[in-house]
Amino acid sequence: FEIIFTDNCSTDKSFEIIEGFASSDQRIKAFKLSRNFGYQRSIYYGYTQANGLAAIQIDADLQDPLELILPFLKRWEDGYKFVYGVRRSRQEGFFISLIRRVFYRLLNKISDVEIPIDAGEFRLIDRKIIDVLILIQDHQPYLRGLIASIGYKQCGIPYDRIKRQAGISKFSVFSLFSLAFDAITTYSTAPLRMMSIFGFFLSMFSIITFIIYIFSSFYYRGTWPTGFTTLALL
Repeated sequence: FEIIFTDNCSTDKSFEIIEGFASSDQRIKAFKLSRNFGYQRSIYYGYTQANGLAAIQIDADLQDPLELILPFLKRWEDGYKFVYGVRRSRQEGFFISLIRRVFYRLLNKISDVEIPIDAGEFRLIDRKIIDVLILIQDHQPYLRGLIASIGYKQCGIPYDRIKRQAGISKFSVFSLFSLAFDAITTYSTAPLRMMSIFGFFLSMFSIITFIIYIFSSFYYRGTWPTGFTTLALL
């Protein structure tokens, strides 16, 4: 096995510590990105550097239980190419938890592919999926949807996500909404359909209004202000 660390251009001594591990253990690889490319790109790059028959992604804050790795491997040996953790509960504020639950269900409802509900980035993917990801080369990936869209046999394992024990997350509320926007616009045609319908009715309203102004200008020829029809139509 190998352990791959991707450092998304951290500003503390994280990478120095990781390099220390890598220098004393050949199974450990350390990669520091040239700038902060975002959470999803960092994970994606890690997948592109993986050489194994399967890869397991886990965040360095260790809120996801390492003990779940063995059940992941067992499901993989049973033939599942994509095994993911389903967050049965998570220790965070009520409001943000509610937003997450609503978003995951809304996304799954409007998405063109079935995206796992309440699943994060803690997952195992088979070599076949990794090879497809490398070929796709998405510069703004939403990995949960991208991996699900590839297909293959998949399953989820429920678990309880613990509270972060150290440090402060750099993943802001803005980053969360940005990720949600990428997910909706990439894996759902609903926004495009909504805008198309809106554009159609706006066009119909404009045409009807156009006709009304034309007839009104002739009907109220004596009292209709000069040039008003032209301005209104423009």
